Amino acid sequence: MRDFHLPGRSATFATNGMCATSHPLAAKTAIDILERGGNAMDAAIAGAVLLGICEPQMTGIGGDCFVLFNTPGDARIQALNGSGRAPAGVSAEALRAQGNDAVPLNSAHAVTVPGAIDAFCQLSADHGKLGLDALLAPAIRYAEEGVPVAPRVAFDWPNAGTALQAHGLKHFMPSGTPAKVGQMFRAPGQAEVLRRVARDGRAAFYEGEVAEDILAALNELGGTHQPEDFASQRCDYTDPVSGEYKGANLVEHPPNGQGATAILLLNILKHFDIASMAPFGAERTHIEAEATKLAYDARNRFIADPGHTNRLDYMLAPETAAKLAALIDPKRAMPAAKPLTEAVHRDTVYITVVDRDRMSVSLIYSIFHGFGSGIASEKFGVLLQNRGAGFTLERGHPNELGGGKRPMHTIIPGMMMENGRVTMPFGVMGGSYQSTGHARMMSNLRDFGMHPQSSIDAPRAFADPTGLKLERGHAPDVAQTLADMGHDILTQPEPIGGAQAILIHEDGVLEGASDPRKDGCALGY
Repeated sequence: MRDFHLPGRSATFATNGMCATSHPLAAKTAIDILERGGNAMDAAIAGAVLLGICEPQMTGIGGDCFVLFNTPGDARIQALNGSGRAPAGVSAEALRAQGNDAVPLNSAHAVTVPGAIDAFCQLSADHGKLGLDALLAPAIRYAEEGVPVAPRVAFDWPNAGTALQAHGLKHFMPSGTPAKVGQMFRAPGQAEVLRRVARDGRAAFYEGEVAEDILAALNELGGTHQPEDFASQRCDYTDPVSGEYKGANLVEHPPNGQGATAILLLNILKHFDIASMAPFGAERTHIEAEATKLAYDARNRFIADPGHTNRLDYMLAPETAAKLAALIDPKRAMPAAKPLTEAVHRDTVYITVVDRDRMSVSLIYSIFHGFGSGIASEKFGVLLQNRGAGFTLERGHPNELGGGKRPMHTIIPGMMMENGRVTMPFGVMGGSYQSTGHARMMSNLRDFGMHPQSSIDAPRAFADPTGLKLERGHAPDVAQTLADMGHDILTQPEPIGGAQAILIHEDGVLEGASDPRKDGCALGY
């Protein structure tokens, strides 16, 4: 139980249904859908689409999604890949010839075909109850009437808004200044797009006037996108990957998502007595940071479009984790993982819903960087992701930019299973941090016996190529000890990511947890 003398957040408990997400209006919409007889898939879709209006800097209909879910009475977890592909005419060689060593973040070349709308239509048809018209109605209404800008959204807007260009500015920052807390944000163009999708399905987005509007914006900026690229977009059902940690299984979406990275990270952590360490101390943070460097180095070598990588078994093998764990010095930070691992590797906005029938949905939906590519279509204001920046321009790499390929994705939904049943759908937002966030969530629960809310509240650290990001929740002596170990400590104004989770107790009680780093909440009924 938390200390009620201190600021904090209680978990939410209910029995009929639960939603945890990053904005209260989306959580309420999901619960409304459940109370109307919809199931968890209906509620997740309705809430997710609304998040694109409530948190436009994070997600929207110009983005991608990944989904894990199970159906009532079936513990088997299914996966759906709702990520888009690069246009057929894109050329890594052409970008290299222009002097690029990476895909430019805010260029049309970084825009892959949005996959989320196709995925939502498919999931609604295959696993929903109420139909798209009912699911999209709340987002249509809020897009037309407007939503008051929430505090975290306003916090993000000034920095993320620098990416907006041309039509993006017209639709998302028409005054030229970032939106402030409580200011109304409206998206009438998106409302019209959603109205057409509700009536005519996926074709209303990927063909006809909406697609033409998007293509015109991309082609104007040098994009190679053609009508066939949009018309041919299709999501795929696939099989999840999983790994055991301390008696629980972590289930992840397979590549092109980075979920296998979280499993590898946990496999490395198994070689250390994490439970004996102080949960927020320097020792645990150091081991996790070093394991993160090694796991992400493997990610960068191996994770790619599933049609272009075949090293997943190697990445998840216990022997691989053992060799990597042996490279960790418990007392000293490695400057970079890549030189150390050459010998080992010589061979390469979240929402969760649970309904009364215990169907669980773990859905993550994003436009990648803040306001994505910054490119929006002129008429409808469809803001486009920059997921193509997840490709590499390294010649011959499995994740090399190529026509029709899906890039490596950072967004990953998660689920935990125990004793053959789904016990917790969850997600941890935050770009590349997500794999580390999944591993830390599992470790907090299994090594330290935390509840989901306390695990989410706990201070975070993340070793990325720029240094060790450390949230201010850590004690000052922790930062100093880590610095003495050789870590380059970075403190930043923004927190690290956000998280949501629903724990399904054996007696049927649902326990929802929501991250105070975001504006959202868990709601049940």
